[in-house]
Amino acid sequence: MRRMFFGLLAASAVLVIASTSLLAHHGSASFDPAKRLMLEGTVTEWLWSNPHCFLKVDAKDDTGGVRNWNIELGNPTDMTGVGFKRTTFKAGDKVAATVVPVKSGAPVGRLVSVQLPDGTRLPQLPQ
Repeated sequence: MRRMFFGLLAASAVLVIASTSLLAHHGSASFDPAKRLMLEGTVTEWLWSNPHCFLKVDAKDDTGGVRNWNIELGNPTDMTGVGFKRTTFKAGDKVAATVVPVKSGAPVGRLVSVQLPDGTRLPQLPQ
């Protein structure tokens, strides 16, 4: 009886742990991989956090208005491996970023590459 109880307890623990991965959001269906946009603008915020880093940039749109773009990157560990740091950007920096935009037309995208204020271009990021 005791052995059966611990067996059920162990099986339940495995199911709970395995099911948490089902809640992850690792999809790219909202992005349009056929498009690339070049944004030139001013950094408003640089978020160095898990599960993703985000770069927020004010950039002019086709009508001349300014939109605040929310640009997604990977997690800090992966970003460190390709040259990013917690101090890579600061509010007010001028940047030029290439992004894969979302299909909806909202000012949201996934970073492909970025030119830093000093002219350095960080490497192409895996998609």
